[in-house]
Amino acid sequence: MYAVVLAAVFGVVSVFSAQKVCNSGQYTTSGECCKQCPPGEGVVQPCGETQTECQPCLDSETFSENFSHTERCMPCTDCTGLLRMETPCTDANDATCVCDYGYFMSRITGQCQACTACPVGSGVLRRCNPEQDTVCETCMDDTYSDQESELNLCLPCTICEDTEELQHCTAVSDTVCQVDSNLLNTSSTPLSSLEPSELPFDFTNFPPEGLPESTESMPTTGPEPKKLGLGLGENLIPLYASIVPAVLLGLVAFIVIKRWKSCKHNKQEGSNRSGMENPSQTPSPEGEKLHSDSGISVDSQSLQEGQGLPHTVVKIDGGQSLPLHAHEELEKLLDDEGPLENDWSSLAGLLGYEEERIASFSQEERPVRALLSDWASRDSASVDVLCAALRKINREDLAQSIMPKSTATSVV
Repeated sequence: MYAVVLAAVFGVVSVFSAQKVCNSGQYTTSGECCKQCPPGEGVVQPCGETQTECQPCLDSETFSENFSHTERCMPCTDCTGLLRMETPCTDANDATCVCDYGYFMSRITGQCQACTACPVGSGVLRRCNPEQDTVCETCMDDTYSDQESELNLCLPCTICEDTEELQHCTAVSDTVCQVDSNLLNTSSTPLSSLEPSELPFDFTNFPPEGLPESTESMPTTGPEPKKLGLGLGENLIPLYASIVPAVLLGLVAFIVIKRWKSCKHNKQEGSNRSGMENPSQTPSPEGEKLHSDSGISVDSQSLQEGQGLPHTVVKIDGGQSLPLHAHEELEKLLDDEGPLENDWSSLAGLLGYEEERIASFSQEERPVRALLSDWASRDSASVDVLCAALRKINREDLAQSIMPKSTATSVV
C-alpha cells in the first residue's frame, strides 16, 4: 500500500518537473514543449500542431536578439538625418545610432542638437559628445582664448623672454611682445658704395642718362675705338658659357650617382631585409642622406619606398625630414587619452584647421597620422610652427623631441 502511494507521489512530481523545464511555456497538440529560436534566428512556422521552425536572420538586414518561439526576424534600424551608426546591425543585434559629430542628444527634446561653442575668453573643459553638450570654463591664471570654438581649450599666455612686453595677456587675447629690431634690419649695401670692379656688370659702358644710345665709335685717345652699349652683352656671354656646362655636368652627375646608388641598393637588398627582421642588428645606412661631389642630395628613403620597404617619413620645412622615431613618438603620445582627450584636435586648431576638417580626421583609423600627413603637404608647414603649437598646448616634451638637429646638406 505504501509503495503504491509513493509511486503516485513521484509520478506527480515528475510531471510538474517536466512542465517547469519548458522555457517557452507552450506545448504542441501532442504535448511536446515548443522549441525557442535562439538569437540570430527568427520563427518561420509557429509552434502548434507541429514543432517551431526557425530560420537564420540576414546579417545587416534583419536581426533577432532574444530566445523566442514567436518572434520573427526584425528589420535593422536605419541611422538617418542627424544620426550616425555607432555599431552595425548583425543577425543577433540591431544597429546602434547616436547623434552625428557636432551634435548631442538633448534630454529635454529627445532630439539631436548642435554642440555649444565656448565664447571668447572661455575654453573647453569637456568636449561635446553624443550624450552631452560642451562644458566650458573661464580662462584664468595666465591663459586665454581669442576665438569662439567647441574644440579649443584655454591656451597658456606667451612669455616675452628677450623682448619687451607691449600688451599684457588677458582672458581674450595673448601677450603682445615687441619685435626684435635685429630681425628687421637687412644687411644690404648700396651700389653707390661699391667699387666699379665689384659691380655685377660694367655699368660704365652705358651712355649717360638723357643721351641716345649709339653703336657708333667715339673718338678716343686709345689705340682702338670702343663701341657703346656692348658691355652688358660682352659680360653675359662668358657668364652663360660657364653656367650651361656646369648645369649639364650636374645633371649627368645626378643621373650617374642615382643609378650607382640604385644598383648598390639592389645588391644589399638581402642584407637590408634581414636587418629589418632582426631589430638588434645595426640599422642600414641606406636611410641616411647620400651626397655627391656635384652638390646634389639624394634621400635613399625614397629608394626604399621604390623597393616596397615600409618606412614613414614626414617632410616639413622645405624638405626637412622629421625623424621617424620622433614622428612615431609624437603620434603615440597624442593618441594617448589625456584628461581632456583632445590634445591632437587642439593642435590641429592651432595649425589652422577648421572644425569640419578636424572632425573628418577623427573618423580616420589613425587621426594623428592623417593630421600630420595632411599638414606636412602645406607650403607653410615648418618645424618651428609645429613646435610653437605644441608649446601652446603645454606639450614642451613633444616640442623638444622633434626639434631638428643641425645637419649639413648641399643644395643645387
